Amino acid sequence: MNPASLQQLIDFSYIAAVIGFILALKWLSSPVTAMRGVLIGEIASGVAVVATLFDPQVTHYKWVIIALIIGAAIGVPLGMVKMTAVPQRTALSHAFGAMSAALIGIAEYFVGAPNLSKFEMAEIGLEVVIGSLTFTGSIIAAGKLQEILPQRPITYKGQNIVSLTTLGVAVALIIILVFNPGYTQLFIGMVVVALLFGIMLVTPIGGADMPTVISLLNSYAGFSAALLGFVLNSKVLVVAGALDGASGFILSVIMCKAMNRSFTNVLFGAFGQVQASAAKSAEERTVRSASAEDAAGILASASKVVIAPGYGMAVAQAQHKVRELYDALTKRGVDVKFAIHPVAGRMPGHMNVLLAEADIPYDKLVEMDEINGDFPQTDVALIIGANDVTNPAAREDKTSPIYGMPILDVDKARTVMVIKRSMAAGFAGIDNPLYYMDKTLMLFGDAKNFVGAIVRELSGGHG
Repeated sequence: MNPASLQQLIDFSYIAAVIGFILALKWLSSPVTAMRGVLIGEIASGVAVVATLFDPQVTHYKWVIIALIIGAAIGVPLGMVKMTAVPQRTALSHAFGAMSAALIGIAEYFVGAPNLSKFEMAEIGLEVVIGSLTFTGSIIAAGKLQEILPQRPITYKGQNIVSLTTLGVAVALIIILVFNPGYTQLFIGMVVVALLFGIMLVTPIGGADMPTVISLLNSYAGFSAALLGFVLNSKVLVVAGALDGASGFILSVIMCKAMNRSFTNVLFGAFGQVQASAAKSAEERTVRSASAEDAAGILASASKVVIAPGYGMAVAQAQHKVRELYDALTKRGVDVKFAIHPVAGRMPGHMNVLLAEADIPYDKLVEMDEINGDFPQTDVALIIGANDVTNPAAREDKTSPIYGMPILDVDKARTVMVIKRSMAAGFAGIDNPLYYMDKTLMLFGDAKNFVGAIVRELSGGHG
Protein backbone atom coordinates (compact mmCIF):
# COMPACT_ATOMS: atom_id res chain seq x y z
CA MET A 1 0.00 0.00 0.00
CA ASN A 2 1.40 3.39 -1.00
CA PRO A 3 1.94 6.02 1.73
CA ALA A 4 -0.98 8.21 0.63
CA SER A 5 -3.47 5.33 0.75
CA LEU A 6 -2.09 4.19 4.10
CA GLN A 7 -2.54 7.67 5.55
CA GLN A 8 -6.11 7.82 4.27
CA LEU A 9 -6.85 4.47 5.90
CA ILE A 10 -5.35 5.67 9.19
CA ASP A 11 -7.40 8.87 9.06
CA PHE A 12 -10.57 6.90 8.30
CA SER A 13 -9.82 4.60 11.26
CA TYR A 14 -9.45 7.63 13.53
CA ILE A 15 -12.80 9.01 12.37
CA ALA A 16 -14.43 5.61 13.02
CA ALA A 17 -12.82 5.56 16.49
CA VAL A 18 -14.14 9.04 17.32
CA ILE A 19 -17.66 8.02 16.24
CA GLY A 20 -17.29 4.96 18.47
CA PHE A 21 -16.27 7.13 21.44
CA ILE A 22 -19.31 9.37 20.97
CA LEU A 23 -21.67 6.38 20.71
CA ALA A 24 -20.06 4.84 23.80
CA LEU A 25 -20.80 7.95 25.85
CA LYS A 26 -24.35 8.03 24.54
CA TRP A 27 -25.05 4.38 25.36
CA LEU A 28 -23.32 4.52 28.75
CA SER A 29 -25.92 7.05 29.88
CA SER A 30 -28.51 4.29 30.35
CA PRO A 31 -28.21 0.98 32.26
CA VAL A 32 -30.10 -0.75 29.46
CA THR A 33 -27.45 0.12 26.83
CA ALA A 34 -24.39 0.41 29.11
CA MET A 35 -22.88 -2.95 28.09
CA ARG A 36 -23.16 -1.93 24.45
CA GLY A 37 -21.47 1.37 25.31
CA VAL A 38 -18.56 -0.40 27.03
CA LEU A 39 -18.12 -2.74 24.07
CA ILE A 40 -18.12 -0.01 21.42
CA GLY A 41 -15.73 2.05 23.55
CA GLU A 42 -13.30 -0.87 23.75
CA ILE A 43 -13.54 -1.50 20.00
CA ALA A 44 -13.01 2.20 19.22
CA SER A 45 -9.95 2.32 21.50
CA GLY A 46 -8.54 -0.79 19.83
CA VAL A 47 -9.07 0.69 16.35
CA ALA A 48 -7.29 3.91 17.38
CA VAL A 49 -4.33 1.99 18.85
CA VAL A 50 -3.92 -0.30 15.83
CA ALA A 51 -4.20 2.64 13.42
CA THR A 52 -1.48 4.48 15.34
CA LEU A 53 0.82 1.44 15.18
CA PHE A 54 0.58 1.56 11.38
CA ASP A 55 1.59 5.22 11.33
CA PRO A 56 4.86 5.63 9.36
CA GLN A 57 6.33 7.63 12.27
CA VAL A 58 6.25 4.46 14.41
CA THR A 59 9.39 2.63 13.36
CA HIS A 60 10.40 0.63 16.45
CA TYR A 61 7.94 -1.80 17.98
CA LYS A 62 10.18 -3.30 20.66
CA TRP A 63 9.36 -0.68 23.32
CA VAL A 64 5.70 -0.65 22.34
CA ILE A 65 5.45 -4.41 22.87
CA ILE A 66 7.30 -4.19 26.20
CA ALA A 67 4.94 -1.43 27.34
CA LEU A 68 1.90 -3.49 26.27
CA ILE A 69 3.12 -6.50 28.26
CA ILE A 70 3.83 -4.41 31.38
CA GLY A 71 0.51 -2.59 31.03
CA ALA A 72 -1.42 -5.84 30.64
CA ALA A 73 0.37 -7.37 33.64
CA ILE A 74 -0.78 -4.44 35.77
CA GLY A 75 -4.17 -3.86 34.16
CA VAL A 76 -5.58 -7.41 34.21
CA PRO A 77 -5.36 -7.92 38.00
CA LEU A 78 -6.40 -4.31 38.51
CA GLY A 79 -9.61 -5.04 36.64
CA MET A 80 -10.38 -8.17 38.67
CA VAL A 81 -11.20 -6.30 41.88
CA LYS A 82 -14.42 -6.67 43.86
CA MET A 83 -17.26 -4.30 43.08
CA THR A 84 -16.67 -2.45 46.35
CA ALA A 85 -13.14 -1.62 45.17
CA VAL A 86 -14.23 -0.18 41.81
CA PRO A 87 -14.14 3.46 43.04
CA GLN A 88 -10.51 3.24 44.14
CA ARG A 89 -9.63 1.25 41.05
CA THR A 90 -11.18 4.03 38.96
CA ALA A 91 -9.11 6.59 40.86
CA LEU A 92 -5.97 4.58 40.10
CA SER A 93 -6.93 4.45 36.41
CA HIS A 94 -7.16 8.23 36.41
CA ALA A 95 -3.77 8.38 38.13
CA PHE A 96 -2.09 6.14 35.55
CA GLY A 97 -3.65 7.97 32.61
CA ALA A 98 -2.65 11.35 33.99
CA MET A 99 0.85 10.12 34.80
CA SER A 100 1.37 8.85 31.24
CA ALA A 101 0.21 12.18 29.82
CA ALA A 102 2.51 14.10 32.17
CA LEU A 103 5.53 11.88 31.40
CA ILE A 104 5.04 12.21 27.64
CA GLY A 105 4.74 15.98 28.04
CA ILE A 106 7.94 16.05 30.11
CA ALA A 107 9.73 14.00 27.42
CA GLU A 108 8.48 16.34 24.68
CA TYR A 109 9.80 19.32 26.65
CA PHE A 110 13.32 17.93 27.08
CA VAL A 111 13.43 16.88 23.40
CA GLY A 112 12.30 20.31 22.15
CA ALA A 113 13.74 22.78 24.70
CA PRO A 114 14.97 25.49 24.27
CA ASN A 115 13.60 25.74 20.73
CA LEU A 116 9.92 25.40 21.59
CA SER A 117 7.56 28.09 20.38
CA LYS A 118 5.47 30.04 22.89
CA PHE A 119 2.36 28.10 21.87
CA GLU A 120 4.10 24.73 22.15
CA MET A 121 5.50 25.61 25.57
CA ALA A 122 2.06 26.74 26.78
CA GLU A 123 0.55 23.45 25.57
CA ILE A 124 3.22 21.36 27.27
CA GLY A 125 3.12 23.42 30.46
CA LEU A 126 -0.65 23.15 30.87
CA GLU A 127 -0.68 19.47 29.97
CA VAL A 128 2.12 18.59 32.40
CA VAL A 129 0.64 20.64 35.25
CA ILE A 130 -2.88 19.19 34.84
CA GLY A 131 -1.52 15.66 34.38
CA SER A 132 0.77 15.92 37.41
CA LEU A 133 -1.84 17.32 39.82
CA THR A 134 -4.36 14.75 38.58
CA PHE A 135 -1.83 11.97 39.22
CA THR A 136 -1.16 12.82 42.86
CA GLY A 137 -4.76 13.87 43.49
CA SER A 138 -6.01 10.53 42.18
CA ILE A 139 -3.50 8.63 44.32
CA ILE A 140 -4.75 10.46 47.42
CA ALA A 141 -8.38 9.77 46.40
CA ALA A 142 -7.61 6.06 45.95
CA GLY A 143 -5.92 6.01 49.37
CA LYS A 144 -8.96 7.58 51.01
CA LEU A 145 -11.36 5.22 49.27
CA GLN A 146 -9.23 2.20 50.24
CA GLU A 147 -9.12 3.60 53.80
CA ILE A 148 -5.32 3.61 53.78
CA LEU A 149 -5.59 7.35 54.38
CA PRO A 150 -8.10 9.04 56.72
CA GLN A 151 -11.46 9.57 55.01
CA ARG A 152 -12.19 12.66 57.06
CA PRO A 153 -10.93 16.00 55.73
CA ILE A 154 -7.37 16.78 56.83
CA THR A 155 -7.17 20.54 57.24
CA TYR A 156 -5.11 23.27 58.88
CA LYS A 157 -5.44 26.98 59.37
CA GLY A 158 -4.91 28.97 56.17
CA GLN A 159 -4.97 25.80 54.09
CA ASN A 160 -6.94 27.23 51.18
CA ILE A 161 -4.59 30.22 50.90
CA VAL A 162 -1.56 27.90 50.82
CA SER A 163 -3.19 25.63 48.22
CA LEU A 164 -4.22 28.48 45.91
CA THR A 165 -0.78 30.07 46.27
CA THR A 166 0.79 26.77 45.24
CA LEU A 167 -1.43 26.64 42.15
CA GLY A 168 -0.55 30.28 41.42
CA VAL A 169 3.16 29.41 41.55
CA ALA A 170 2.63 26.61 39.01
CA VAL A 171 0.78 28.98 36.65
CA ALA A 172 3.47 31.64 37.09
CA LEU A 173 6.16 29.11 36.18
CA ILE A 174 4.25 28.18 33.01
CA ILE A 175 4.14 31.85 32.01
CA ILE A 176 7.88 32.30 32.65
CA LEU A 177 8.68 29.17 30.63
CA VAL A 178 6.50 30.34 27.73
CA PHE A 179 8.89 33.26 27.28
CA ASN A 180 12.00 31.36 28.38
CA PRO A 181 11.58 27.65 27.52
CA GLY A 182 15.25 26.92 28.15
CA TYR A 183 14.93 27.25 31.93
CA THR A 184 14.90 23.50 32.59
CA GLN A 185 15.27 23.91 36.36
CA LEU A 186 12.11 26.00 36.44
CA PHE A 187 10.34 23.30 34.43
CA ILE A 188 11.34 20.66 36.98
CA GLY A 189 10.17 23.00 39.74
CA MET A 190 6.84 23.42 37.93
CA VAL A 191 6.33 19.64 37.86
CA VAL A 192 7.13 19.33 41.58
CA VAL A 193 4.76 22.19 42.48
CA ALA A 194 1.96 20.64 40.38
CA LEU A 195 2.44 17.26 42.08
CA LEU A 196 2.33 18.97 45.47
CA PHE A 197 -0.86 20.86 44.56
CA GLY A 198 -2.61 17.60 43.63
CA ILE A 199 -1.96 16.32 47.15
CA MET A 200 -3.16 19.61 48.66
CA LEU A 201 -6.29 19.56 46.49
CA VAL A 202 -7.70 16.17 47.54
CA THR A 203 -6.36 15.69 51.10
CA PRO A 204 -8.85 18.21 52.64
CA ILE A 205 -11.84 16.56 50.90
CA GLY A 206 -13.94 14.10 52.92
CA GLY A 207 -15.47 10.76 51.96
CA ALA A 208 -18.91 12.28 51.40
CA ASP A 209 -17.57 14.23 48.43
CA MET A 210 -15.61 11.38 46.84
CA PRO A 211 -18.21 10.76 44.07
CA THR A 212 -17.74 14.33 42.85
CA VAL A 213 -13.96 14.14 43.26
CA ILE A 214 -13.82 10.95 41.17
CA SER A 215 -15.76 12.53 38.30
CA LEU A 216 -13.73 15.75 38.56
CA LEU A 217 -10.43 13.87 38.42
CA ASN A 218 -11.79 12.01 35.41
CA SER A 219 -12.39 15.39 33.81
CA TYR A 220 -8.85 16.55 34.59
CA ALA A 221 -7.37 13.35 33.14
CA GLY A 222 -9.40 13.86 29.96
CA PHE A 223 -8.30 17.46 29.52
CA SER A 224 -4.65 16.52 30.08
CA ALA A 225 -5.04 13.87 27.36
CA ALA A 226 -6.60 16.44 25.02
CA LEU A 227 -3.68 18.82 25.61
CA LEU A 228 -1.30 15.93 24.98
CA GLY A 229 -3.07 15.43 21.65
CA PHE A 230 -2.14 18.99 20.69
CA VAL A 231 1.45 18.37 21.78
CA LEU A 232 1.69 15.18 19.70
CA ASN A 233 -0.45 16.54 16.85
CA SER A 234 -2.88 13.65 17.35
CA LYS A 235 -6.41 14.61 16.35
CA VAL A 236 -7.98 11.44 17.74
CA LEU A 237 -6.32 12.03 21.14
CA VAL A 238 -7.57 15.63 21.17
CA VAL A 239 -11.15 14.53 20.48
CA ALA A 240 -11.09 11.55 22.86
CA GLY A 241 -9.56 13.65 25.64
CA ALA A 242 -12.04 16.46 25.07
CA LEU A 243 -14.98 14.02 25.21
CA ASP A 244 -13.63 12.49 28.40
CA GLY A 245 -12.92 15.86 29.98
CA ALA A 246 -16.24 17.42 29.02
CA SER A 247 -18.32 14.41 30.10
CA GLY A 248 -16.46 14.24 33.42
CA PHE A 249 -17.03 17.95 34.01
CA ILE A 250 -20.75 17.69 33.17
CA LEU A 251 -21.06 14.72 35.52
CA SER A 252 -19.33 16.73 38.26
CA VAL A 253 -21.85 19.53 37.76
CA ILE A 254 -24.70 17.01 38.04
CA MET A 255 -23.18 15.61 41.24
CA CYS A 256 -22.81 19.07 42.77
CA LYS A 257 -26.41 19.85 41.85
CA ALA A 258 -27.51 16.60 43.49
CA MET A 259 -25.84 17.76 46.71
CA ASN A 260 -26.88 21.41 46.31
CA ARG A 261 -23.22 22.33 46.61
CA SER A 262 -20.83 24.45 44.56
CA PHE A 263 -17.48 23.37 43.14
CA THR A 264 -15.68 25.70 45.52
CA ASN A 265 -17.51 24.19 48.50
CA VAL A 266 -16.61 20.66 47.41
CA LEU A 267 -12.96 21.51 46.78
CA PHE A 268 -12.32 23.92 49.63
CA GLY A 269 -15.15 23.41 52.13
CA ALA A 270 -13.53 20.54 54.12
CA PHE A 271 -16.96 18.89 54.13
CA GLY A 272 -17.22 15.82 56.34
CA GLN A 273 -15.80 16.93 59.67
CA VAL A 274 -17.52 15.09 62.52
CA GLN A 275 -19.96 17.42 64.21
CA ALA A 276 -19.44 17.54 67.98
CA SER A 277 -23.14 18.06 68.61
CA ALA A 278 -23.98 14.91 66.66
CA ALA A 279 -22.24 12.59 69.09
CA LYS A 280 -23.83 14.33 72.04
CA SER A 281 -27.35 14.20 70.62
CA ALA A 282 -26.95 10.53 69.73
CA GLU A 283 -26.15 9.74 73.36
CA GLU A 284 -29.15 11.62 74.70
CA ARG A 285 -31.79 10.08 72.38
CA THR A 286 -33.05 6.53 72.11
CA VAL A 287 -33.90 4.43 69.09
CA ARG A 288 -36.23 1.49 68.47
CA SER A 289 -34.53 -1.64 67.22
CA ALA A 290 -36.04 -4.77 65.71
CA SER A 291 -35.04 -8.32 64.83
CA ALA A 292 -34.96 -10.01 61.42
CA GLU A 293 -38.17 -11.80 62.35
CA ASP A 294 -39.88 -8.49 63.13
CA ALA A 295 -38.64 -6.95 59.88
CA ALA A 296 -39.79 -9.95 57.84
CA GLY A 297 -43.28 -9.74 59.33
CA ILE A 298 -43.58 -6.04 58.49
CA LEU A 299 -42.29 -6.49 54.94
CA ALA A 300 -44.54 -9.49 54.28
CA SER A 301 -47.64 -7.53 55.24
CA ALA A 302 -46.72 -4.55 53.04
CA SER A 303 -48.09 -3.95 49.58
CA LYS A 304 -45.44 -1.42 48.50
CA VAL A 305 -41.77 -1.39 49.55
CA VAL A 306 -39.00 0.96 48.46
CA ILE A 307 -35.40 -0.07 49.14
CA ALA A 308 -32.79 2.72 49.40
CA PRO A 309 -29.26 1.26 49.01
CA GLY A 310 -26.06 2.99 50.07
CA TYR A 311 -22.36 2.40 50.60
CA GLY A 312 -23.08 0.08 53.54
CA MET A 313 -24.66 -2.34 51.09
CA ALA A 314 -21.56 -2.19 48.92
CA VAL A 315 -19.17 -2.77 51.83
CA ALA A 316 -21.16 -5.79 53.00
CA GLN A 317 -21.43 -7.14 49.42
CA ALA A 318 -25.14 -7.53 50.13
CA GLN A 319 -26.49 -6.91 46.62
CA HIS A 320 -27.11 -10.61 45.90
CA LYS A 321 -28.96 -11.07 49.20
CA VAL A 322 -30.95 -7.95 48.31
CA ARG A 323 -31.90 -9.67 45.06
CA GLU A 324 -33.11 -12.67 47.07
CA LEU A 325 -35.16 -10.32 49.23
CA TYR A 326 -36.62 -8.72 46.09
CA ASP A 327 -37.56 -12.16 44.74
CA ALA A 328 -39.10 -13.28 48.05
CA LEU A 329 -41.23 -10.14 48.37
CA THR A 330 -42.25 -10.13 44.71
CA LYS A 331 -43.48 -13.73 45.01
CA ARG A 332 -45.74 -12.53 47.83
CA GLY A 333 -47.21 -9.88 45.53
CA VAL A 334 -45.32 -6.97 47.11
CA ASP A 335 -44.44 -4.09 44.75
CA VAL A 336 -40.70 -3.50 45.29
CA LYS A 337 -38.69 -0.61 43.85
CA PHE A 338 -35.20 0.74 44.47
CA ALA A 339 -34.58 4.42 45.19
CA ILE A 340 -31.30 5.59 43.64
CA HIS A 341 -29.73 8.82 44.88
CA PRO A 342 -27.19 10.37 42.45
CA VAL A 343 -24.41 10.42 45.06
CA ALA A 344 -25.18 7.19 46.93
CA GLY A 345 -22.01 5.12 47.24
CA ARG A 346 -18.49 6.21 46.45
CA MET A 347 -18.66 6.99 42.75
CA PRO A 348 -21.28 8.01 40.16
CA GLY A 349 -23.61 5.12 39.34
CA HIS A 350 -22.18 2.91 42.09
CA MET A 351 -25.56 1.62 43.27
CA ASN A 352 -26.79 1.02 39.72
CA VAL A 353 -23.73 -1.11 38.96
CA LEU A 354 -24.01 -3.16 42.15
CA LEU A 355 -27.72 -3.86 41.69
CA ALA A 356 -27.26 -4.65 37.99
CA GLU A 357 -24.56 -7.15 38.97
CA ALA A 358 -27.22 -8.92 41.05
CA ASP A 359 -29.56 -8.97 38.00
CA ILE A 360 -32.19 -6.73 39.56
CA PRO A 361 -34.43 -5.48 36.71
CA TYR A 362 -33.43 -2.05 35.39
CA ASP A 363 -36.99 -0.79 35.48
CA LYS A 364 -37.05 -1.28 39.25
CA LEU A 365 -34.16 1.19 39.72
CA VAL A 366 -35.81 4.60 40.07
CA GLU A 367 -33.94 7.90 40.30
CA MET A 368 -34.51 10.22 43.26
CA ASP A 369 -36.64 12.80 41.44
CA GLU A 370 -39.04 10.13 40.23
CA ILE A 371 -39.28 8.02 43.40
CA ASN A 372 -39.71 10.81 45.96
CA GLY A 373 -43.36 11.29 45.04
CA ASP A 374 -44.04 7.62 45.86
CA PHE A 375 -42.87 7.62 49.47
CA PRO A 376 -46.12 8.95 51.04
CA GLN A 377 -47.90 5.93 49.51
CA THR A 378 -45.13 3.51 50.49
CA ASP A 379 -45.76 1.04 53.32
CA VAL A 380 -42.09 0.39 54.11
CA ALA A 381 -38.91 2.26 53.20
CA LEU A 382 -35.99 -0.12 53.78
CA ILE A 383 -32.65 1.69 53.96
CA ILE A 384 -29.57 -0.48 53.52
CA GLY A 385 -26.40 1.30 54.55
CA ALA A 386 -27.41 4.77 53.31
CA ASN A 387 -27.00 7.64 55.74
CA ASP A 388 -26.49 11.14 54.40
CA VAL A 389 -28.73 10.75 51.32
CA THR A 390 -31.69 9.92 53.59
CA ASN A 391 -31.03 12.53 56.29
CA PRO A 392 -34.07 14.83 56.87
CA ALA A 393 -31.72 17.43 58.37
CA ALA A 394 -30.92 18.41 54.79
CA ARG A 395 -34.54 19.54 54.47
CA GLU A 396 -35.31 20.83 57.96
CA ASP A 397 -32.17 21.99 59.82
CA LYS A 398 -30.77 25.26 58.48
CA THR A 399 -27.67 24.84 60.66
CA SER A 400 -26.83 21.46 59.14
CA PRO A 401 -23.82 21.27 56.77
CA ILE A 402 -26.00 19.37 54.29
CA TYR A 403 -28.97 21.76 54.47
CA GLY A 404 -30.49 22.20 51.01
CA MET A 405 -29.13 18.93 49.63
CA PRO A 406 -31.88 16.97 47.83
CA ILE A 407 -32.48 13.69 49.65
CA LEU A 408 -34.60 10.57 49.34
CA ASP A 409 -37.83 11.34 51.21
CA VAL A 410 -37.82 8.01 53.04
CA ASP A 411 -39.15 9.65 56.21
CA LYS A 412 -42.51 10.14 54.46
CA ALA A 413 -43.12 6.38 54.21
CA ARG A 414 -45.51 4.79 56.74
CA THR A 415 -42.72 2.68 58.25
CA VAL A 416 -38.96 3.15 57.96
CA MET A 417 -36.45 0.37 58.59
CA VAL A 418 -32.70 1.03 58.58
CA ILE A 419 -30.06 -1.68 58.32
CA LYS A 420 -26.90 -0.26 59.85
CA ARG A 421 -23.91 -1.61 61.75
CA SER A 422 -24.06 1.07 64.45
CA MET A 423 -25.22 4.59 65.20
CA ALA A 424 -22.00 6.05 63.82
CA ALA A 425 -22.32 9.14 61.60
CA GLY A 426 -22.05 8.81 57.83
CA PHE A 427 -19.37 10.25 55.58
CA ALA A 428 -20.72 13.76 56.10
CA GLY A 429 -19.97 13.36 59.81
CA ILE A 430 -23.44 14.36 61.04
CA ASP A 431 -26.18 12.64 62.99
CA ASN A 432 -29.36 11.50 61.25
CA PRO A 433 -32.64 12.44 63.02
CA LEU A 434 -34.42 9.82 60.91
CA TYR A 435 -33.13 7.15 63.28
CA TYR A 436 -34.98 8.62 66.26
CA MET A 437 -38.42 8.94 64.66
CA ASP A 438 -41.31 6.92 66.10
CA LYS A 439 -41.92 5.25 62.73
CA THR A 440 -38.29 4.13 62.38
CA LEU A 441 -36.93 0.70 63.34
CA MET A 442 -33.15 0.20 63.47
CA LEU A 443 -31.92 -3.19 62.26
CA PHE A 444 -28.39 -3.36 63.65
CA GLY A 445 -25.91 -5.67 61.96
CA ASP A 446 -24.00 -6.49 58.79
CA ALA A 447 -26.23 -5.76 55.80
CA LYS A 448 -25.53 -9.05 54.01
CA ASN A 449 -26.20 -11.17 57.11
CA PHE A 450 -29.29 -9.20 58.17
CA VAL A 451 -30.90 -9.24 54.74
CA GLY A 452 -30.12 -12.96 54.53
CA ALA A 453 -31.85 -13.49 57.88
CA ILE A 454 -34.93 -11.60 56.66
CA VAL A 455 -35.05 -13.76 53.52
CA ARG A 456 -34.87 -16.92 55.62
CA GLU A 457 -37.74 -15.69 57.78
CA LEU A 458 -39.82 -14.92 54.69
CA SER A 459 -39.01 -18.29 53.14
CA GLY A 460 -40.02 -20.02 56.36
CA GLY A 461 -43.50 -18.60 56.08
CA HIS A 462 -43.18 -16.04 58.85
CA GLY A 463 -45.32 -12.89 58.63
